[in-house]
Amino acid sequence: MNREFIEQYIRSHCSAEDYTCRISESDSHETRFAQNGITQHLAGPKVWIDLSVSFGAKSGNSLVNQGDEANLDRLIKTAEENARLAPEDPEHMPSVGASELPQVQNCSDATLALTPEQMVDIVQQTINKAKALDAKVSGMCEKHISTNGIFSKNGFSAIDSNTVFCHSMTLKKGEVETKVSYEAKDFAGFDLDLEFESLASQAEALARQETFEAQKIAVILRPPALQELMWYLSWMMNRRQSDEGFTPFTGMLDKQCFGDKFSLHTTLKNPLILAQPFNMMGVPTKEMTWVEKGVLKAMPTDRYWAERVGCEAQMPYNMYIPGEDISETEMMKLVPRGLIINRFWYIRPVDMKRGELTGMTRDGVLYFEDGEVKHAVNNLRFNEIPHEMTQRILAFGTAQLASTRAFVPPILVDNFNFVDKTTF
Repeated sequence: MNREFIEQYIRSHCSAEDYTCRISESDSHETRFAQNGITQHLAGPKVWIDLSVSFGAKSGNSLVNQGDEANLDRLIKTAEENARLAPEDPEHMPSVGASELPQVQNCSDATLALTPEQMVDIVQQTINKAKALDAKVSGMCEKHISTNGIFSKNGFSAIDSNTVFCHSMTLKKGEVETKVSYEAKDFAGFDLDLEFESLASQAEALARQETFEAQKIAVILRPPALQELMWYLSWMMNRRQSDEGFTPFTGMLDKQCFGDKFSLHTTLKNPLILAQPFNMMGVPTKEMTWVEKGVLKAMPTDRYWAERVGCEAQMPYNMYIPGEDISETEMMKLVPRGLIINRFWYIRPVDMKRGELTGMTRDGVLYFEDGEVKHAVNNLRFNEIPHEMTQRILAFGTAQLASTRAFVPPILVDNFNFVDKTTF
């Protein structure tokens, strides 16, 4: 798709007083496998052209998925008609102007060079490894190349591209079913042998399961579990909602409300995770410290509210939680007994004002006692308030890649609140 043509066409044909156009492209390959067989390979490019226009404070929007003249004409006409029909928006903001952007590298040569044939070979190797264990494996091997751009009437124009490689595997052997997944911008860091070894080890540890009743107990949250919980926390830290009294962070800026060893950042400096140079508001991104040693230093804020209260308009674009160097084995020796949590899912808010979330464990839960894993247990439902949970962190492991946008450590938390057993 010719981005220059699209930008020039909209600039020369859009009659609105102001506009912002967002163009997103993706080119993906996805090899699916199930029950030890390759079932599907999906491939192909996609494009979205999203135009927002305004006449004064009256705004309208339209979206198309093709960049030819006929579709661009329809895009412009529809957006302008919608704007003329719309009531005035009391929170209308003009489009952003030209800005200097940080330099980032979000593309991996190894991921760009990965071929469909190589992906199919990776899947076949995965299947062969499962068969050798007399087990069945299902999952997906994925390669994504994405490009996002924004331009505005007031002079903002920027493009950023990124690559993502993913490989997920769910192993089923007898009554045991568990999953591991790898997600990174750089395919070069992927080691199938290491990932499958982790999967097989996890399955072996889950082979003997005993019933476990819901209770408050120490837990080791592995990095995937921690990042899943922390994304929900970052969404609840919204500055406007807090200023208006709807979150536990109302009036808490520059105050201690997290554990004194807990910090939360977004960073442009870690080459292992994606770090976009601008956000979808058209604002250049920057290094941000949201929480520093337990003190709430900043909250995600959109342009309108930032202008109103006099702060920066920034949103989290990735997650970095600094760790220490305590191993999982050492963590197990710091408490008499506890659980190891691989992943969470179905996380939902219970009480936004208190910051309380609920959710369930998944992909296996291990029980340990006296410094050793004893057996697996059933899945459990939790109710927790994440910022209060950080006040009960007893130890941090080494920060590591949890996803393309998260670099976080495993943590040991005291008295994690489980409220029920689950059957799935």
